[in-house]
Amino acid sequence: MTKVGAKDALFGAQTLRAMGVAPYGGADIGECLATLARVQGTDLRSWHDEWTLTARRNLAVAEDEEAAGHVESARLAYWRASSYFRTAGAMMLGVPLDHRAVEANQRQTDAFRRGAALLPLPPRQLEIPYGDTTLPGYLFRASADQQARPTVILTGGYDSTAEELYFFNGAAALARGYHVIAFDGPGQGAALLQRGMVLRPDWEAVVSPVVDFAFDQPGVDVDRVALIGLSLGGYLAPRAASGEHRLAACIADGGEYDLFDAALRRLPAPLASGLAEGRPSAVLRALMSQVTKRPTAGWSLRRGQLVHGAADPVTYLEMLRDYSMKGRAEKITCPTWVCHAETDPLGAQAPSLYDALRCPKELVTFTVAEGAGDHCEAGARLLYHARSFGWLDSVLRPTPVLSAA
Repeated sequence: MTKVGAKDALFGAQTLRAMGVAPYGGADIGECLATLARVQGTDLRSWHDEWTLTARRNLAVAEDEEAAGHVESARLAYWRASSYFRTAGAMMLGVPLDHRAVEANQRQTDAFRRGAALLPLPPRQLEIPYGDTTLPGYLFRASADQQARPTVILTGGYDSTAEELYFFNGAAALARGYHVIAFDGPGQGAALLQRGMVLRPDWEAVVSPVVDFAFDQPGVDVDRVALIGLSLGGYLAPRAASGEHRLAACIADGGEYDLFDAALRRLPAPLASGLAEGRPSAVLRALMSQVTKRPTAGWSLRRGQLVHGAADPVTYLEMLRDYSMKGRAEKITCPTWVCHAETDPLGAQAPSLYDALRCPKELVTFTVAEGAGDHCEAGARLLYHARSFGWLDSVLRPTPVLSAA
C-alpha cells in the first residue's frame, strides 16, 4: 500500500485518491499533502474544514483568473476546488445525513460545472429519464463533428460522483476518441444526497435507461457502447452487463463477485456464521454499533447505511446478500476486462468474477511494485488507463481525435 504520510490509513487513502486525479486537472499534489498535514488526528470535523478551506482558496483563484480572462488557469482552479469539496464531504457520509455532506456535494458540482463551461467543447448537463424521475449526468463529446464514435458510460461506487468520474476515466476516454456519459445512479452523488435515491442491486435496471438515452444521441455508434465501472462499480458494471446485452464491452475496475461473502470474511468466524445463517447475534449488533461510533474505522459502515437506506449496520450487511454475481456472471455476453490492485481487499474477488465469466475476457493485476497496488489504482491512473483503454481500443477501435496543433 502506498503511504501518504497520514496517521490514519483511511485519511491517507482518501488523500491518495484526491492526488490521483492530478494528471487530469483535478488536484495539485502539494495542495493535497499540505491539507492532509493540517488535519488533526482522526477528527472528522478537522478533515472537513481543512479540505473545505483548500477548496475555497482554489475557488477564489478560479474566480480571479476568470475575471482576468485567463480561461485555462480558471478552469483548472475550479476543478481543483471541485475535487477538494468532494473530498471534504466524503467523510461526512452517514446516518443521519449530515448537512455538510449535502453542501459539499452542491459545491463540488457547482465548481465542476463552472470549470467545464470553460472547456473548448463544454459538456451537456443531463437529466436521463429513469422511471418516473431522472438521473443527473453529463455528456462529453470527443469532437464537435457528427462522426459516429464509440461511447463509454461511466458508473461509480459508494461515494463517487459523476463529476469525479470525469477525472477518473472521462478525460482519458475523451483523449482517445470516445464520447463519454457520466451519471449519478441511485445511491450515488447528487441522486443520493440531493434526491434521496438509495442504491439498488439490479444495476441493469439503472444502466438500460442510460443506454436508451445514449442510443438516441447523434454521433453515438450504437454498436460501440461500453460500460466502465469504478470501485463498487466493479460489481455494478458486470451486474448491468449480465442483463443489458446491447453493451459492446464492460470494464470492472476492482472486480467484485459477492459483497455479502466479502463482508463475512471480515468478521470473526462465530459472528460470521450466525449472520450467514440469517440469525445475527446480539454480540454482532453490539459490535457493529460500537464500530460505527469510531471516526474513521466506522466510516464504511455509516456510509453503507446511508447509501443502502438501512436502519442499522447489521441490516446494511444483510442487504449485501442481493449484491452477488453468482449465477449472473455467466450471462454476460460482451467482452469483459476485470482488474484488481494487489493490496486492495475490496478487489480481492476479481479472480472469482473472472473465472465465472463465459464471454471473451481478460484479468489484470496491478502491483505495489509499479505504484498501482492501492484501491482502484488511485496513485497510478495513467498506467491504469494505458492498460484498460489499450484493451478497449482493441475491441471498439475508436478514431483518434486530431489535435488542433
